[in-house]
Amino acid sequence: TGFDSDNSSGDFSEANHKAAEMLDLDTHQSSRPGKHNGETEIQENGIKRHRTSLPAPMFSRSDFSVWSILKKCIGLELSKITMPIVFNEPLSFLQRITEYMEHIYLINKACSQADPLERMQAVAAFAVSAVASQWERTGKPFNPLLGETYELTREDLGFRFISEQVSHHPPISAFYSEGLNKDFVFHGSIYPKLKFWGKSIEAEPRGTITLELLKHNEAYTWTNPTCCVHNVIIGKLWLEQYGTVEIVNHSTGDKCVLNFKPCGLFGKELHKVEGYIQDKNKKKLCVIYGKWTECLWCTDPTTYEAYKKNERRGGEQKKPKQNEDVIKSENDEADDMPEVQDTVQFIPGSKLLWRINCRPPNSSQMYNFTSFAVSLNELEKGMEAILAPTDCRLRPDIRNMEDGNMDLASKEKERLEEKQRAARKERAKDEVEWHTRWFHQGTNPYTGTPDWLYSGGYFDRNFSDCPDIY
Repeated sequence: TGFDSDNSSGDFSEANHKAAEMLDLDTHQSSRPGKHNGETEIQENGIKRHRTSLPAPMFSRSDFSVWSILKKCIGLELSKITMPIVFNEPLSFLQRITEYMEHIYLINKACSQADPLERMQAVAAFAVSAVASQWERTGKPFNPLLGETYELTREDLGFRFISEQVSHHPPISAFYSEGLNKDFVFHGSIYPKLKFWGKSIEAEPRGTITLELLKHNEAYTWTNPTCCVHNVIIGKLWLEQYGTVEIVNHSTGDKCVLNFKPCGLFGKELHKVEGYIQDKNKKKLCVIYGKWTECLWCTDPTTYEAYKKNERRGGEQKKPKQNEDVIKSENDEADDMPEVQDTVQFIPGSKLLWRINCRPPNSSQMYNFTSFAVSLNELEKGMEAILAPTDCRLRPDIRNMEDGNMDLASKEKERLEEKQRAARKERAKDEVEWHTRWFHQGTNPYTGTPDWLYSGGYFDRNFSDCPDIY
């Protein structure tokens, strides 16, 4: 997110497989009231059955060069640069945030565990799964307009979700989700700082993520790893996550430290995640390892160290030939993604924490969306009367791009940006401050850091004072 702006210069004008322990939610839900004789339960947002494909296939990016736009931006922060719509995917960043909830069964699992260590393991897996949907998603989401919102109610999955774009400079997205059984609250604010470094675009995470397990009176906080898209100039686009993620249980003092490893010269560490859970006395309770694009396992520290020691002894003989990759020079035009042949090396006795969901067979023609992502911009008859007028589903540029109308989508995107600029100038002229609707600035009660907190009331559906942004 963050490429589009109401301060853009004219030069850049838009005109020119599942985890074995996964809960069988459908089976559990089938016995709930309101669902009879195999009928699909009608949800609050009006969707009866979720679609499995987009209205139109992905538009080809092969005839467009991002270099013509980015060559003037090396080392700069990208939130004030408008990118051509062809590099987008038909989702707002607010909808992209909602993809945290794709693996909500991990929250449900954490809620059901009596052992605090097992709860932390499930929360750690949830934190990793939250970035898994970004794998191969090289299209950028639309930057939300100030005041834009997105809601999602999924009775089949047991949650509802609301988000709002609370600031445009810097771009800040706030979100709040709660379990329909009042078992958890999940909230936070995200404002990634994007920079272009010649051959890659880096998104440095800002903002705190908070998960509260109400039954256990526990709160966990963390921040996301850094995300980097490589080969934005030439070659095949590929994405990596790197950096340290610390998940803190503010009730017990337990901490999970996860290291998202950078690719390295040979691509050997690409996608790898390694870490551990420690108690408040810094005693290691378990080791976590895997890949954020594949799966996550845990084992006890003694077993892990013994395995690693044995691996170091015989590592040279065990190395497959595939790892003898050729190091490409810095000036190599291809600059391809490192080819990594091996998957996660299983350590005997490990427990599976999470495995990524299989994507639909036509995913490559749908911006590499997951099945969950495909449903996020679904707009069925009658939903307009229920949704807030600021909901992402009602954005004409995203809707037209999803339908394959790229020219009209581009024109609508420019119109919305112009309308946003005009509204900002009008407020400045009248010395009127922008007021957020569903969130307010405050302090995170667990970290003590500035945060955006949910004000409540959205699901009362009083939308009379919502701004006209579309």
